[in-house]
Amino acid sequence: MTYPKARYHGSTGEVSARLRSGTNEPDLVRTSGTEVHYLATGASTGGLFGLYRWSMGPAQGGAEPHFHRTISESFYILSGSVRVYNGKEWLNAEVGDFMHVPPGGIHAFSNESDAAASMLIHFAPGAPRESYFENLNRLGEMSEFEREAFFVAHDNHYLK
Repeated sequence: MTYPKARYHGSTGEVSARLRSGTNEPDLVRTSGTEVHYLATGASTGGLFGLYRWSMGPAQGGAEPHFHRTISESFYILSGSVRVYNGKEWLNAEVGDFMHVPPGGIHAFSNESDAAASMLIHFAPGAPRESYFENLNRLGEMSEFEREAFFVAHDNHYLK
């Protein structure tokens, strides 16, 4: 394994770092009460990755088993306990636990506990996941055909 090709070709470096305060309001609050913070979007990282803080209230569902063809997804548990599916079995992920899912890997998550839980979700490369998150609340308004097209457009392939 080697380092990737250089993306910066200057000799002095540049002032380009950005700090996002941990006190910022969530970028999205879903009807379920889940709060999503867009820490780094694919657009803000030049397509390298996307990073989101996903905070769920007690006993809130999550994503059903699915896979992605174009992106990997990783989870890092910040607080509480999150049930994660590794394609074979449901496991309890606790604070500090990490799960990486390569493209094609079946996975899911849910907060089934009586307490709130939060985690970081990392996608690589940085697909435009914001549109997916923002439109999940509209699934009930969509026809079956529209839902299928929505999932395909956002590289979410749910198991039947």
